[in-house]
Amino acid sequence: MHLFDVYPIYPIEIAKGLGSYVWDNQGTKYLDLYGGHAVISIGHTHPHYVHRLTEQLNKIGFYSNSIKIPIQDRLAEKLGKVSGYDDYQLFLCNSGAEANENALKLASFYNGRKKVIAFKGGFHGRTSMAVAATDNPSIVAPVNQTDNVIFLPFNDENALEELFAKQGNEISSVIIEGIQGVGGINVASDAFLKKIRLLCSQYGAVFIADSVQCGYGRSGKFYAHDWSGVKADIYSMAKGMGNGFPVAGISIAPQLKPKYSLLGTTFGGNHLACAAALAVLELIEQDNLMANAASTGNYVMNALRGHPKVKEIRGKGLMIGIELFEPCEETRKKLIFDHHIFTGSSSNKYTFRLLPALNLTVEDADIFLEAFDKMTR
Repeated sequence: MHLFDVYPIYPIEIAKGLGSYVWDNQGTKYLDLYGGHAVISIGHTHPHYVHRLTEQLNKIGFYSNSIKIPIQDRLAEKLGKVSGYDDYQLFLCNSGAEANENALKLASFYNGRKKVIAFKGGFHGRTSMAVAATDNPSIVAPVNQTDNVIFLPFNDENALEELFAKQGNEISSVIIEGIQGVGGINVASDAFLKKIRLLCSQYGAVFIADSVQCGYGRSGKFYAHDWSGVKADIYSMAKGMGNGFPVAGISIAPQLKPKYSLLGTTFGGNHLACAAALAVLELIEQDNLMANAASTGNYVMNALRGHPKVKEIRGKGLMIGIELFEPCEETRKKLIFDHHIFTGSSSNKYTFRLLPALNLTVEDADIFLEAFDKMTR
């Protein structure tokens, strides 16, 4: 048997990691500014994280949600405190796609409607409804196709108002990333998010804030949507939630009431997943990582503004998109193979992404800035 070949990969084998660095099996050291799709939020093999997981594994790693799991309650309490949404409810699952799938399903249960508004450039996952709400026809199989998803232009208030005026009573939910990740680090405007909140409230639709990539402190606030000053009804999260351990969830507003069997999962909220997620939140709080993400991110973006090879810098905190005047793949290859720096791609072939750990230092950021300047001038 061999692996199902669906990933274009670089010929590099990572053998270990520490903080913002990884080493390959030949001993070469790399600066990791991608974190495996924004997953590494507190740095590789952080001692507190390793201790939390080891301590839990030495007790019990897994049992199902048919029994009481107190660490879930501790996670919910800590998440409420750190995020500022302590009156919300937490449902735990395993991946970002599953989180969005459950969010869309819960919204439909809540108001009995089918129609979903999603946006051009959006990416919400690869499960059935999540991929149907993703703006990439090449990954939507025939079995996933549905007439229930309506795609609108990103940040277009007029298009949104016109659709609600025509079909508002049919709309179940609006799902939007506060900052589009795969789409190329496109930031939702405050005015647009406020308009979504207003129209969802007016028509009884559910506002779903996809925070899988742009959440968990990456933008400098807990959810990127928080910059707008409005509250969504459901926040989906994954990626940086477990620093590499598969864990995800949805944070649910009080008006959406639970009942037995409404949602469910086998592995979601297991003991190890909760230990990983608790370690992440403890370090975000203890080390002021949201403030660090904001300040270090601003430092990087300000340093790149006006660079002759850079067309535009987009993002917030340590979720940064660098759009060049030419396709960026060669630049990324040079960064990896000549300067030993990992960055990420996007569906916009001119834009690459920086999604490092939230405790990235200015000194480490300077390594990237110096390499980028040297290779592009």
